[in-house]
Amino acid sequence: MKNYIKHDPWQIIEEGFDQKLNRVSESIFSIGNGKFGQRANFEEKYSGDSLQGNYVAGVYYPDKTRVGWWKNGYPEYFAKVLNAPNWMRINIRINGESLNLAKADVQKFSRILDMKGGVLHRSFTAKLTNGITATVHVKRFCSLHQTRHAAFHYSLSLDQDAEVKIASYIYGNVTNEDSNYNEKFWSGVDTKAGGNACTVITETKKTAFQVGISTVTNVSHISKNIPFTSSKCNKKTAKIATAFNAKKGEEIVIEKRAAIVSSLDVEPATIESILNQEIETTKRHSFEDLCSAHKAAWAAKWEESDIII
Repeated sequence: MKNYIKHDPWQIIEEGFDQKLNRVSESIFSIGNGKFGQRANFEEKYSGDSLQGNYVAGVYYPDKTRVGWWKNGYPEYFAKVLNAPNWMRINIRINGESLNLAKADVQKFSRILDMKGGVLHRSFTAKLTNGITATVHVKRFCSLHQTRHAAFHYSLSLDQDAEVKIASYIYGNVTNEDSNYNEKFWSGVDTKAGGNACTVITETKKTAFQVGISTVTNVSHISKNIPFTSSKCNKKTAKIATAFNAKKGEEIVIEKRAAIVSSLDVEPATIESILNQEIETTKRHSFEDLCSAHKAAWAAKWEESDIII
């Protein structure tokens, strides 16, 4: 395999974007906090080769094996750790075209996992097929300070005036590529969307684990808040959307925060109320304050665990 990762004592660094290596990078740059974790999938739409992965600790499914009776000693089922609903999904359309690195001309790209602070950074400049160039900087973490919380900060600017449409959603219609019979393992329990908030509660088939996710998304343009103007739900997905005009060079910021709980830790009947409490907690703090508390928790862990040769 191509050795494309730069060497650094505390950081994992990728410079330049090679679509053929994207799945490998999604694994290498994964983040988590012990309660849940995720592969380094992009926040925005990506139609290239990708293995979507969001995982909640302890949530599994007994997937029936394809191995036949002639394989003596093989189990009838394998317990799979499931791909859970995806809290971080956004879609950004610029003059009608989705920002999608699988189709754009990626001129600059870097992905850095700060192992000391537990923060995933990504930056890129990409020219869309409609001729507009977008520059993006992203920071994302799964909080070690508040292990029900995750968040990202997404900064975007364009080299031309354009209409920008932003959709933020929780995607629960997820699949598992290694499902032996292409089965979907989740059933919808409840979805809600309105204002800048979304909630999705799903349940695993057979094992009846429930996972609840709530998000709040804030969009600002030249430091002014942009309200969401539409919402939509189905059985396993909740989405909110907005649209506005941006001028060349103006900064657009998308901040998204999530609360994630499961029936392994709380009673199923209380999931929605606990999600509401957790979201209210995260709304009381700035992104930087949340990130600083997360980094401090990692600093304390490294103080106990660091190995120096």
